[in-house]
Amino acid sequence: MLTILGFAMIATFLVLIMMKKMSPIAALVLIPALFCVFVGKGAHLGDYVIDGVSSLAPTAAMLMFAIVYFGVMIDVGLFDPIVRAILKFCKADPMRVVVGTALLAAIVSLDGDGSTTFMITVSAMYPLYKRLKMSLVVMTGVAAMANGVMNTLPWGGPTARAATALKVDATDIFVPMIPALAVGLLAVVALSYVLGLRERRRVGTLTLDEALVREPAPETETVLVGAGAGAGAGAKADAGRGGPGGADRSQGSAGSGGSGAADEAPDDDFKGLDPNRSTLRPKLYWFNALLTVALLTAMIMELLPIPVLFLLGAALALTVNFPHIPDQKARIAAHADNVLNVSGMVFAAAVFTGVLTGTGMVDHMANWLVNTIPEGMGPHMGLVTGLLSLPLTYFMSNDGFYFGVLPVLAEAGQAHGVSTLEIARASIVGQPLHMSSPLVPAVYVLVGMAKVEFGDHTRFVVKWAVLTSLVILAAGILFGII
Repeated sequence: MLTILGFAMIATFLVLIMMKKMSPIAALVLIPALFCVFVGKGAHLGDYVIDGVSSLAPTAAMLMFAIVYFGVMIDVGLFDPIVRAILKFCKADPMRVVVGTALLAAIVSLDGDGSTTFMITVSAMYPLYKRLKMSLVVMTGVAAMANGVMNTLPWGGPTARAATALKVDATDIFVPMIPALAVGLLAVVALSYVLGLRERRRVGTLTLDEALVREPAPETETVLVGAGAGAGAGAKADAGRGGPGGADRSQGSAGSGGSGAADEAPDDDFKGLDPNRSTLRPKLYWFNALLTVALLTAMIMELLPIPVLFLLGAALALTVNFPHIPDQKARIAAHADNVLNVSGMVFAAAVFTGVLTGTGMVDHMANWLVNTIPEGMGPHMGLVTGLLSLPLTYFMSNDGFYFGVLPVLAEAGQAHGVSTLEIARASIVGQPLHMSSPLVPAVYVLVGMAKVEFGDHTRFVVKWAVLTSLVILAAGILFGII
């Protein structure tokens, strides 16, 4: 019964947010509370929620101060050269912009933290997508998939968890997987190229000067979920442009606000190329650059817990760049919306994960999936593990999958002569999909900063993320790694 209720709870949540019948925060809180009562453990709801909040509180703190830190870095102009360089490289061509998004997200992902990757990538690319009237779900989808592939780095989390759970060396898991992961990254870039071509056909190509000086029109439509498809939201956007050919580019839809409602305000968010904003601190550019490098280095070396690092970094950045208290308050207020949205989403997700774990639904779901594996599939447990990693890492936390399910799969594999290392390598192929899971706090940073509905992002990215994961799995099998 717990297995059925667990899958029903997750399905109800996904359906309601993708159909926009409930906001993600409301769905993350109310649906698990309701199912907790169905399970007959309503009296323990408070304990489950407190446990969930306690486990995610450090993550919420990290996101709050990281948003403030990178928000200040955007304000003072740290990323302006990056935006200009990307725009010059992309030549205001939507195809190059999408490919550039994938490459930037992959490079920044070397720090091993998804939240940081998304903040930097969106900060750099969001102005380009807005100014060129491109679909913002393309940006979030491509960034999430590129980060998902790179999230398999030994210091990124999943590989370390697999190594710990199975008592093997993380290097022995990751290094042989490099060829398959490289193929996966190439698949993301190739997909970005295809999506970019679709965006180019939809919005056309501008010159660099046009992209820099053109004032965008008011936004009246929601996100283009189909990345240029002529149905649904895309059809409405086409109507706003004067036809599917996008002849009148100045009237196209750029994307929706985080609430999904029509945003009538003109686009004033193209800050990356505004040389006259009052918050610029050109004399402090190298200080801010060195501070950011030092912060990321300390994070990779784990000198201090990440929440502490970002807390110190945000305090130092505010103090040096804005020594006057009213200016500091103004900067904090300017980013309060993002902070509230993301931290609120994380704490709401804590209710979902707390109920899912506390009631035992996660354990029952995992055991059911493992027990449904046919006896004849024993010698192919590497393939089975890779396939199971897709749904399990999407519907469960990485901790739940790697510490709860993976040891069981490894035991079953050993019984049929499949090595523990093969099982460990197969377990990381689902990460491109995992990074868009509603249980991953970083994804709320991505959609929140990009002002994209989580349901729109999910509807767009899932099919492509599954395809990317399967490409990695196929490459691993073809190269004899899995």
